Amino acid sequence: MNHKKVKVGIVQATPALFDIEKSIEVFVEWLNKGVEEGCELLLFPESFIPCYPRGLDFDSVVGRRTDKSRNMWLDYWENSLDVTSEHFKIISEAIKKAGIFVGLGVTERENIGGSLHCCLLYFDPEGNLIGKHRKLKPTGLERYIWSESDGSTLVSFDTKIGKIGGLICWENYMPLARMAMYSQGIEIYLAPTADSRQSWQSTMQHIALEGRCFVLACNQFVQKSDYPEKYQADLANEPEIMSSGGSVIISPMGEILAGPLWNAEGLLTAELDFSILAKSKLDFDVVGHYARPDVFQFSVNKQPLIKKI
Repeated sequence: MNHKKVKVGIVQATPALFDIEKSIEVFVEWLNKGVEEGCELLLFPESFIPCYPRGLDFDSVVGRRTDKSRNMWLDYWENSLDVTSEHFKIISEAIKKAGIFVGLGVTERENIGGSLHCCLLYFDPEGNLIGKHRKLKPTGLERYIWSESDGSTLVSFDTKIGKIGGLICWENYMPLARMAMYSQGIEIYLAPTADSRQSWQSTMQHIALEGRCFVLACNQFVQKSDYPEKYQADLANEPEIMSSGGSVIISPMGEILAGPLWNAEGLLTAELDFSILAKSKLDFDVVGHYARPDVFQFSVNKQPLIKKI
């Protein structure tokens, strides 16, 4: 029987908004805190580098763009992460030094063309980028700044600490996207987000119970004063606390293992007892005895098989 235990952590922190270099410094600081706590896997929030631009409208309406909107876009674009850049090398080297698995939410800039993607990067303890998931469907005005992805980035990894995969923010409301993860046998489900509503807690608990997996849900803590001065006027009608967090770790039986954390930065940790995974399958297995393949058929275009790491 699998009695493996794995210590994991999730970082609820504030990046240096619209500043890639300082945001990487913040990332390294929290990475080192995770190492000090003995974490074998550390998850960072959605678009932690350079930030989730909550509250900004990029001065755009349907059918019209302005110089202001293009300048704001340029600022965000220039501070987004190109995985072929020196900034990326700094991140990779820091993870190699730390020697742990990392899930890092970034806004990724394509090095050919220049489109932006909301992306979850996966690193092994050697600092290697083992894969990335780009958000399938940006929500609302996110569609203006982020491009869509396809099934080829619905990635998952069979590692020494467990089978890892996940979805970003409101992709977790897409039943078929969740099923794409479950079908790979996900044991540690990563859910970086920008949603700090109380109702998000119910969604995360549901996924843990539905997928019979550990769920690591991670959000930023951001205040209006954290934004650059040049954007303060655009945020005049926003509350002081822009994102209150709500990061949480949940067991396959729906038990809260750590958090939720509200209105503060912090590192949440938990020891995952893998024997619970097997116990949880006694009465429900979404891809096993509850799947009913005689009734339902499921397929995903371009989804890669789980990758052995």
